[in-house]
Amino acid sequence: MNNYDYIIVGAGSAGCTLAYRLGADPALKILVLEAGGPDRSPVIRIPLTWGLILKHRMYDWGYFTEPEPGMDGRRIECARGKVLGGSTSINGMAYARGAREDYDHWARGLGLEGWSYDDVLPYFRRSESWEEGASDLRGGDGPLTVTRLHYDDPLVDAFLRATDLAGHGRNDDYNGASIEGFGPMQATIRRGRRWSAASAYLRPAVARGNVTVWTGALTTKVLMEQDRAVGVEILRGGRREQVRCEREVLLAGGVINSPQLLMLSGIGDASELGRHGIATRVDLPGVGRNLQDHVVCDVRWRRKETGPLHRALRLDRIGFDLLRTWMFGSGLSSKVPAAAVGLVRSHPELPLPDLQLLLAAAPMEAGPHFGPLLKPYVDAFAIKGVFITPESRGSVSLASGDPVAPAVIRQNFLSTDYDRRAVRQMVRIMRAIGEQPSLTPFRAEELAPGPQATSDADIDAFIRRTAITLHHPVGTCRMGRDADPQAVLDAQLRVRGVEGLRVVDGSAMPRVVRGPTNAPIIMMAEKAADHILGRPPLARDRREAPASRPFPRRETVPA
Repeated sequence: MNNYDYIIVGAGSAGCTLAYRLGADPALKILVLEAGGPDRSPVIRIPLTWGLILKHRMYDWGYFTEPEPGMDGRRIECARGKVLGGSTSINGMAYARGAREDYDHWARGLGLEGWSYDDVLPYFRRSESWEEGASDLRGGDGPLTVTRLHYDDPLVDAFLRATDLAGHGRNDDYNGASIEGFGPMQATIRRGRRWSAASAYLRPAVARGNVTVWTGALTTKVLMEQDRAVGVEILRGGRREQVRCEREVLLAGGVINSPQLLMLSGIGDASELGRHGIATRVDLPGVGRNLQDHVVCDVRWRRKETGPLHRALRLDRIGFDLLRTWMFGSGLSSKVPAAAVGLVRSHPELPLPDLQLLLAAAPMEAGPHFGPLLKPYVDAFAIKGVFITPESRGSVSLASGDPVAPAVIRQNFLSTDYDRRAVRQMVRIMRAIGEQPSLTPFRAEELAPGPQATSDADIDAFIRRTAITLHHPVGTCRMGRDADPQAVLDAQLRVRGVEGLRVVDGSAMPRVVRGPTNAPIIMMAEKAADHILGRPPLARDRREAPASRPFPRRETVPA
């Protein structure tokens, strides 16, 4: 039986960050447990092959939701990374923090002291190495490299002109003073290769010599003595083992696996645990509740002429380009065809954007082709719409007391009138942008939803038939005030009723932010490391909040 100071369960966004920050003290001995394997594959490292990872569910837990009533009873895939780097090794590499107001709501609306935007901004800055260097709002020398995507396709400029014509503003840095408006997408890509949490944080941590990583290690239970976590039980190589720690067990398994592990350990809703024959150690009814996620659907058009990616994917060309990216970090394969993004409002009266729209300059069906041997795919482009302020809430629960059995996931997508109206309006806004004259040289017929879909009922049916998750689930072990009976964690991410146990991952977020969740989760782990080590928080920026950048906005919403 091995002894460590800290055990970190999960090597994703949070787990890798914790390993790096805690491991900076050479006196500490840290173990990181990852159920998946190494991240050495070129498919992971090359940005363009991200679509291949998603399509074939590679390096993934393979989760699906239960049949979703709001999505015509479909079971929606729920991709979660099962590999070093976690979901940062399989995601689309988009980087966004969300809005200032998201975090201010955590602090002021939900009573979470220390989580306002001014409180968390120093941790965003500490984590980040922004291509333009440090500023009041951006970090310049952190582990996580962030760059603007520059995708060489004339469609990108035409799309940005279309957003201008449709009445939306520009924004060169949506992680700066304002989130609203369109501009280049920001991504965690370094020298033409994916820069995951494993690349940015875990490998430097391991290099110090006091951080140990075990792959292929499935954690099945938190070991407890009295009211204190003292270690974990794992399955590794077909054998059960117990590993103990002196200080804390830190769960960073993610939105599905962390609540599942708590419940398997007797921490959760007592009635739920009893149904599976699990003795209750701590009755916390909020475990597995409050599941939230972003919904995405797209409007697609066939391209009049094939784009640069279609030409590059000819079989006799793409192999060379992939090799060039792998060896030198250059070529088309070093990018993803999603180079422009913007945040807008579904209705002008909203105080903040509730939609994120991005250009996909190629279809998901894109793949190698070669004359009559491999038939070329139909080239197309899409405007993808993401609904980023959902009211709908779902849950994660146990299928059984077997730790190998997948959890039961109910997203409950589009279960409120507000959500359905917003997504319907999102489709209309995407159409309005796509029909602007700047896109006429590129746009042929509308492929989805198709010109026949004009009424609210038609659009709603299209959404129910095609919408999926954008893989930003949060909230299933949320932090909250002491008086909140659904709060699983306190404001320092400690599990209520248990000593020496924290949850540091997206499940701790009380409410989803207006953007991808990788950056906020890394920020949370940066902040949690200071809590764990008993260090004072990084100093807040006491200056006045920067004024939002003015932008032109239409007075009416397009029909």
